[in-house]
Amino acid sequence: MGSIQNLRGCGTALVTPFKKDGSLDEPAILRLVDFQLEGGVDFLVPCGTTGESAVLAPEEHDRVVELVVERVQGRVPVIAGAGGNNTARVIETARRMERLGADGILSVTPYYNRPNPEGLFQHFKAVAESVSFPVILYNVPGRTATNLTPETILRLCSVKNILGVKEASGNIGQITEIALRIPDSFKLISGDDANTLPIIALGGIGVISVVSNEVPKLMTRFTHLCLEGHFKEAMALQRQMYSLMTLNFIDTSPIPVKAALAHMGLVEETVRLPLVPIAPANREKLETAIKRLGSIHQ
Repeated sequence: MGSIQNLRGCGTALVTPFKKDGSLDEPAILRLVDFQLEGGVDFLVPCGTTGESAVLAPEEHDRVVELVVERVQGRVPVIAGAGGNNTARVIETARRMERLGADGILSVTPYYNRPNPEGLFQHFKAVAESVSFPVILYNVPGRTATNLTPETILRLCSVKNILGVKEASGNIGQITEIALRIPDSFKLISGDDANTLPIIALGGIGVISVVSNEVPKLMTRFTHLCLEGHFKEAMALQRQMYSLMTLNFIDTSPIPVKAALAHMGLVEETVRLPLVPIAPANREKLETAIKRLGSIHQ
């Protein structure tokens, strides 16, 4: 395992490829990792929510992370998903990720139970204290119905092993308040591709991206331009990628991104129930966006 204290740049929230029969597609997992590394991404995030972690058996979750860690061989950090709404199980998963050689975990806020701020604090404190490597919080209230407020994040900043937060609330006012109040050592990471530029402008250190599954080289270049303060050049790239960024959410993620990756020949277009394949009209829009980007960046 390596240190992620200096984490910065574009990380890919990897999809989990399945075969047509619904089982793990190990060759496709390795193919996708290679595609990301060739694209120059700065870190990888397997088995997060984009990786359909909610429908992976524990042994499948472990196998995906094991494959990614082995393939990466320390070239970039690997931050494994380890979240859920049962604190004891999240702790078990986090400990397994540490044993498998991940460099840290990304842990989504508990969904459905809707804990209050004190419950959120105690949940993440218990998870962080159960391991000896970094924990990144993940706030995505649109999917969990629970918001990690700036006040709760500030309390969690002082908990050992909690390194930062992936912010996908879409609330720029809230994100601004977090950016203004967190210590310099605490990492603010964009959880929305389309909001990466403003979040980096506020002091964010990068993005955990969905669109980089499809266009790792472009999204990494865009993120680095933002980090270097070249916002005009970054905006030109965002203008080109924006259609794909938004189309990735034309249906429940990761349905669209898997459809796009299947069109690119990288994975089978298979999701597990309760998700279902993308509608033909939406697939056509995705394929058009992919072709357009390919023609621009040949």
